[in-house]
Amino acid sequence: MADFMEIDFLGVETAKSGDAITVRYSVNGKTSIHVVDGGYLDTGDQVVEHIKEHYGSTHVDNVVLTHPDQDHANGLRKVLEQCTVGRLWINRPWLYAEELIDRFETYNSVDALRRRLRSTYDATATLEDLAIAKGIPISSPLQGAEIGEFSVLAPSRARYLDLVVDSDKTPTALDEGIVAAAMGGVAKAFKAAANLIRSAWGNEYFPSTGTSSENEMSVVQYANVNGKRFLLTGDVGRDGLTEAANFAPAVGLSLPGVWVFQVPHHGGRHNVNTEVLDTWLGNRLPSLPSTTTWNAICSSAKADEEHPKKSVIRAMMHRGAHFCATEGSTKHIGIGVSRDGWASVPQVGYPEEQEE
Repeated sequence: MADFMEIDFLGVETAKSGDAITVRYSVNGKTSIHVVDGGYLDTGDQVVEHIKEHYGSTHVDNVVLTHPDQDHANGLRKVLEQCTVGRLWINRPWLYAEELIDRFETYNSVDALRRRLRSTYDATATLEDLAIAKGIPISSPLQGAEIGEFSVLAPSRARYLDLVVDSDKTPTALDEGIVAAAMGGVAKAFKAAANLIRSAWGNEYFPSTGTSSENEMSVVQYANVNGKRFLLTGDVGRDGLTEAANFAPAVGLSLPGVWVFQVPHHGGRHNVNTEVLDTWLGNRLPSLPSTTTWNAICSSAKADEEHPKKSVIRAMMHRGAHFCATEGSTKHIGIGVSRDGWASVPQVGYPEEQEE
């Protein structure tokens, strides 16, 4: 059988968006199934059924959690419970408690810090417990790791540890986290009042501030099958995408240009900016192209009125993307394989407005 790859971005349809991605590929006659994130707990059943129906299997070679948010982690519990799994890939901050203890002012006990980190990142800890109970090997998806045909471009080990320390969820930043939570309602109200402004083709505006440390922890994965380049990003931000781009030559990836680009964080505008997108996807085109040459896929719920941002849709199309969002249905992309009964998704209309 010729090499192929198919990626399915499942619709995680709640009031807030989530990520659940399944991948099946064959290289040199070996077929593998790869799951990246599982959405919320109920989404996990959908992931398992999708693998059974479309991949004809209940075995998953690799399960990857990109980062510890519940809209990515919880559904993977169902995958571990209902499928046989070759390996679970999760980053567990408590493994580094002894190394990190001196960076946490309020802790002088490694065991206490380890317990606190497991409690803080409880969704990841639950996956660890399930894997241990079922005898599933666990590995850390840090920069340089090879997960089947996928290479991990980010985060590096050093940067991951810095993000754990900097996170609002961890002990040294607890007070700031409480303040941030208290300000959440104000920020939401401000977002709701944000104006849209009419903008010419090619004009891009992104906020100066980036995304959270938890999002920046996201595992960035790259694969090349049949000459087509696939990038899966989770909820990574600008720093992680920059780190990934800097590491790309180490795995033979020259930039710009990928064939499938997962739009980070459901199309959030704090995750990308013009400079990062130029690096990964190339410079803006002079006008809307008549044909598209690559695919930008966004995991965003139809009920989520906040995502994707119009500024992000515009930026993808400025660089020649065929943009589509999941919005409650599975979006399938394949190379070297086809699926009967599935139709092409039309290109979205170009937003003439963007967020201020």
